[in-house]
Amino acid sequence: MIYCKQSTDLLCTLKNQCKSVKHIYQVHAQIITRGLLSLHPSSASRLLTAIIHTFNSLLPPAPHRPPHPISYHYLHSVFNLISSPSTFCWNTIIRSHTLLSLPENALFFFIQMRRRCVPPDAHTFPFVLKACAQLNELSMARTIQCQSLKHGFMSDVFVCNNLVHVYCNCGRIGDAYKVFDESVERDVVSYNVILDGFVKGREIERARQVFDEMPISVRDATTWGTMLAGYAQTKHYDQCLSLYDQMLVLSVPHDNVSIVSVLSACGQMGELEKGKRVHDHIRRSRIQIDSFLCTTLVDFYAKCGSIETAQGIFEASPDKNLFTWNAMLVGLAMHGYGEMLLNYFSEMVKNIKPDGVTFLGVLVGCSHAGLINEARRLFGEMGSVYGVPKELKHYGCMADILARAGLIKEAMEMIESMPMSGDVFVWGSLLGGCRLHGNVEVAEKAAARIMEISPEDGGVYSTMADIYANAKRWDDLTKIRRLRDSRKVKKNAGCSLIQLDGVTHEFIAGDDLHPQSDEIYLVLNSIGQHQYQMQI
Repeated sequence: MIYCKQSTDLLCTLKNQCKSVKHIYQVHAQIITRGLLSLHPSSASRLLTAIIHTFNSLLPPAPHRPPHPISYHYLHSVFNLISSPSTFCWNTIIRSHTLLSLPENALFFFIQMRRRCVPPDAHTFPFVLKACAQLNELSMARTIQCQSLKHGFMSDVFVCNNLVHVYCNCGRIGDAYKVFDESVERDVVSYNVILDGFVKGREIERARQVFDEMPISVRDATTWGTMLAGYAQTKHYDQCLSLYDQMLVLSVPHDNVSIVSVLSACGQMGELEKGKRVHDHIRRSRIQIDSFLCTTLVDFYAKCGSIETAQGIFEASPDKNLFTWNAMLVGLAMHGYGEMLLNYFSEMVKNIKPDGVTFLGVLVGCSHAGLINEARRLFGEMGSVYGVPKELKHYGCMADILARAGLIKEAMEMIESMPMSGDVFVWGSLLGGCRLHGNVEVAEKAAARIMEISPEDGGVYSTMADIYANAKRWDDLTKIRRLRDSRKVKKNAGCSLIQLDGVTHEFIAGDDLHPQSDEIYLVLNSIGQHQYQMQI
């Protein structure tokens, strides 16, 4: 219970002692019972504004948290008691609604403020622009920019930063960069906001240009983390790892965003040793492994072939969310641990509702392990038991499972009964099964659908050529090759990476660019001859 012996203590109490909304209510009650609201209007206004300001300070920065109706009703009631709100009062109530994720109300109060001819100040526009960003309200943002210019606040760094943020949110990256480029003053937030805009717009080259122009002394962990995330998201994994090496040389502090991006790049590049060093840094720095970081570690080790390490990290984590479970399930599926995957899935669904990615991992795992009956059961239970809608990727996995098992007719019937048209993956799965089991008739139907959907897909012509050759249908083999050549279709060359003694070697199908290609092909030919002799 907060109690003030003197009325003059109330403002200090609001500022220093109120740690909860309940405390604010107690102070407000004392203001009312002592009749302080009936004193001079300026004194009452100062007390009421202090209540709203203190209320704001207790609101956590949670833009996605739904506002409690009592909160904004209370704030409205307090604000309406102020007879002639000052600019500071209006700013405070506008900020309240941006903190409560009520941007429409924030803009309403700003409009009321201007209608009453209350002059805005440098703090007004950043609060209003935050509301515009929450709404993606482009036209209002342009209006605020004009008013900022009219009142002489376009030189204010906070106004410019928030205006850049609004334009980035609205997808107007050109307008955002124009404001940034013309700004008189820039701080680290200025650079980070435009970097984030370029990264989200997948303009990674322009982001790097801004990053390179940014003084090294100004860059912070967010700056580096944004660039690393941009490279990882746009699949520039080598540049992500190169930038991380620069961070190490400059002894830049890591944050979780940076670590997650680097581990993701390591997983995609197969850089197991570098990823291990990042993990060692996490241990040495005693960085807390939350569910986000745990998910990334599990995914990284699984992709690099260390499924036991991934499993150990998963089991040691006390905070497993849906994404963590999915990473573990997909990892087990990649490594062919079908039975173990199903055990993990059974454990997962006791506490966590699965989603489409969960079932995709489970079905892939069943496919690799040949668990046809389990796959059938879980596929049938997706909607009825777990409430997860079936998507094309799930039908594609199921078609692959059935076709690989030689159940071509069942796979065809499932595809024909689908509520949507099959895509390349669905028909391609059926075609692959037909190649395994020599079903030329169904293969021709599947190939025709693939050519209709994606005529530039070169893989279908190669597959049909193999099928015709195995069936000794030489005329059809000649026709399919002529058709491929007439359409000038090229099959994308396969690429593989292998790391040896810390060096990553890249191989493209059919090339001889590797400096040791002669020795490699000599060994391959020797293996081929040995296999031939063993068969004889």
